[in-house]
Amino acid sequence: MTTGATPEEPKARGAHFVQSLDRGLAVIRAFSEQTPAMTLSEVARTTGLTRAAARRFLLTLSDLGYIRTDGRMFRLTPRVLELGYAYLSSADLPEVAQPHLERLASEVNESSSLSILDGDDVVYIARAATTRIMTVSINVGTRFPAYATSMGRVLLAGRPPAQLDAYLERVRLDPLTSHTIASVERLRAELEKIRNQGWAVVDQELEEGLRAVAVPIRDHQGNVIAATNISAHASRRSAEDVRRDLLPPLLATASRIEADLEIASRG
Repeated sequence: MTTGATPEEPKARGAHFVQSLDRGLAVIRAFSEQTPAMTLSEVARTTGLTRAAARRFLLTLSDLGYIRTDGRMFRLTPRVLELGYAYLSSADLPEVAQPHLERLASEVNESSSLSILDGDDVVYIARAATTRIMTVSINVGTRFPAYATSMGRVLLAGRPPAQLDAYLERVRLDPLTSHTIASVERLRAELEKIRNQGWAVVDQELEEGLRAVAVPIRDHQGNVIAATNISAHASRRSAEDVRRDLLPPLLATASRIEADLEIASRG
């Protein structure tokens, strides 16, 4: 369910902008769960590069150990994880949140996670799992489309109006299940509701049988910087059970994470 390179809002590019770095990162982002291996032509087509340019970037990344090839097909190597973990290890948020997620998961006997928004996806940056409830494995670094996830909707609801409008103009709402909101108008209304109430419940929209509730994590200025959730299988928890039994401890956990982040920021 992850995606490859995702268009983001255009940003002003100054004299400092290094186009070759931008293109090299585009080549890495071109690979996804759906396209873990690609030919030179496929990489060129996905990134918009010429075949010659794509070949240079692929071979350079291969020399650096980030890509391997059999001469025809190209694949990422596990070394690319270093790029993400370098950020995660330098950030306070996952380290601060992890013990709280573990305490919460133990308390409610359901999995709990923490995510941030990256482009149009949510990316998991911390997780405390109990039992596996999805057909795909979820780990730190897993990505899902924001519109179909509880954490994604909390994060989208916290975006400034102009950023949210831009997202809703470009997003493609693929119906991942029969329950998925597939209308921009309905999604906009749901995000407004989430913004007002301060939490989101997603009922089997990402995957059949999966229910989740999420709340925002805010910095000391009130900005939404992340989201945390509890996910449960529909056979164990009704939608009402999720709201009644899981939302209160989740809100309490978010408050504790925010308090610890405030303390960490002073240090």
